[in-house]
Amino acid sequence: MKRKDVFFTGLMLFALFFGAGNLIFPPYLGMEAGKAVWPAIFGFVVTGVSLPILSVAAIALAKDGVQSIGNYVHPLFSLCFSITVYLAIGPFFGIPRGASVTYEMGIKPFFNGNGGALSLLLFTIIFFAIVYWLSLNPSKLVDRIGEILTPILLLSIAVLCVAGIIRLQNPLQTPAEKYASAPFFKGFMEGYLTMDTIAALAFGIVVVNALKDRGVHQQSAMVKATIQAGLIAGTGLALVYIATALLGAKMSINGPFANGGDLLSNAAALLFGSGGKLLLGVIVALACLTTCIGLTAACAQYFHEITPNISYKAYVTIITIFSLVVSNLGLNQLISLSVPVLTMIYPLAIVLVVMSFFHRFYKGSAKTYGMALLFTAVFSVYDGLNAFGVETKWLEPLLSWAPFFSVGLGWVVPAIIGAIIGFVLDNIALKQHKTA
Repeated sequence: MKRKDVFFTGLMLFALFFGAGNLIFPPYLGMEAGKAVWPAIFGFVVTGVSLPILSVAAIALAKDGVQSIGNYVHPLFSLCFSITVYLAIGPFFGIPRGASVTYEMGIKPFFNGNGGALSLLLFTIIFFAIVYWLSLNPSKLVDRIGEILTPILLLSIAVLCVAGIIRLQNPLQTPAEKYASAPFFKGFMEGYLTMDTIAALAFGIVVVNALKDRGVHQQSAMVKATIQAGLIAGTGLALVYIATALLGAKMSINGPFANGGDLLSNAAALLFGSGGKLLLGVIVALACLTTCIGLTAACAQYFHEITPNISYKAYVTIITIFSLVVSNLGLNQLISLSVPVLTMIYPLAIVLVVMSFFHRFYKGSAKTYGMALLFTAVFSVYDGLNAFGVETKWLEPLLSWAPFFSVGLGWVVPAIIGAIIGFVLDNIALKQHKTA
């Protein structure tokens, strides 16, 4: 395979990843972290870059994408988990959020912030008409996104961030309370909100299919090309996250800002005047459009595979119409609904992906996978219920023993303990079977 094809596949993957959350969360993190911006953004990069690239590699190693990885646990778990992942990153949260962010940051500023429900509806109709058209032929995604849209996106982001870092000489502020004691772990948790680790479980198959369309069919060549494309995408993401976080840190003195979108809007206006609105509009539109196209294509491909009697085109139609309706709920409502769900799903996805790389070590033991995920689920469901506002204080004495519990990562050590218990139980059962 030509290096050019791998390079543009990597750019396509970058654009698929780089959507609404990737644009609005790093600058807000930078604003709140202030002097602690470096450890905070490093934690963000771990969940926002490293884990998604590992997920893409895991999909390339598997035969049938996320469903194959889930089958290590149980076919029923695989089906339920896969559907949950695709619905969460697709029509329920990921795709509508992309349209809402585009409107809030790219369109609404031209109405001086006074755009109403009708203007949002009209915009989303146009937005999803474009998404629908460009999603109908997934084999053209590399050409349309990797070779055309991504370079424009990267150039636009570079202009905004470089100008901000050079021209804004404001001193960094004292970190906000939540970044004062454990900025790395807080940044790690903020990386959940990009949805990229679970999105990678869907995008992985898009990359694999794109490489197949370019003549890559051998498993070893596929894994190598996928990892190379992932590294290209990961490098781009890390650079953009660091740059936008630094921009946010330098803009904090001009705040407060309601969210990362508000911060970037003010930064663009401060740096480029009225032309800044146009620049930011281009960045937001390209970032969110490319991600929504990729998510629509990935979801439609998956659901078509599990129900072949319904065509890919029909699923594209269903997903775009449903996403259009949900996107009109508004950005704040979508974020408030998505955070608890992501808090529950993310740890399970991380454990499943990481364990798939050590599959041979425990010979694919279903008990090892199952116990690790069970222990993880106890803590991730607790954190998710907390995020929903459900009263869970009575559970704290039972769970607070876990390291990192106070920073929302209490599931890490229990996942390891669960895997060890499952591995031991499987070996005991195997020995009993041999002696029987």
